[in-house]
Amino acid sequence: PVTAASMVVPYGHVIGNEKWRGSEMAQKLQGKTRLIFEDGLGIVDFHISNRICILYISEADLVAGDEFKRRLVRFRNASSVGGIVIVEKTQISDQYFLAVQKLVVLELGMVLLPVANQGEASQLITQLVSFCISGQIFIKIQDTRRIPVREQSKDHNSNPFLRKQSSQLAEPSVFRTVQQIPGVGKTKALLLLQRFGSIHQLCNASVEELELVVGQTVARQIHSF
Repeated sequence: PVTAASMVVPYGHVIGNEKWRGSEMAQKLQGKTRLIFEDGLGIVDFHISNRICILYISEADLVAGDEFKRRLVRFRNASSVGGIVIVEKTQISDQYFLAVQKLVVLELGMVLLPVANQGEASQLITQLVSFCISGQIFIKIQDTRRIPVREQSKDHNSNPFLRKQSSQLAEPSVFRTVQQIPGVGKTKALLLLQRFGSIHQLCNASVEELELVVGQTVARQIHSF
């Protein structure tokens, strides 16, 4: 089971699944934040606050088959708090990444953050914890779907994971993701993001709303997809 709904995370702590004890990521986290291990977190790997939990997909998970997809769906359906998916994107797993991105972002409506390895993941989790402490990170739950994390910091230079303050239109990954929808190229992707602002809003748009931007035929293709 996913026990996210009942988990109470002490201020400034990270609660990690017992399976991560002794791992590279746990060792690096323990030097930067207060890490507590718990048995019985189910498929959740880390809780960084009462409202936000993390599922970690490794390179080995991606290569092994479709089991990680079932984990993602269970994670999405069972968790009543904000879910962040961290995925190892390496030379080996890169060929699987686009499909994972579509599943996590477009179909499940969760936040996806790629990392190169466990060391980089520990840095990212540390940054996310610092955002939680400063109150600069949130995931809004609306109609049981997640809106991507919005994060801000005054110290842009010290945070390698912080996106520059700009609209989502400047995010190449979001722009490329929208282009994967059948019938949508660069021009239509730009128009759609200008109109709806985020993938979440695009997913919830009606056919009539889409028609105003891309016409009836493409609107129906997008809505069906």
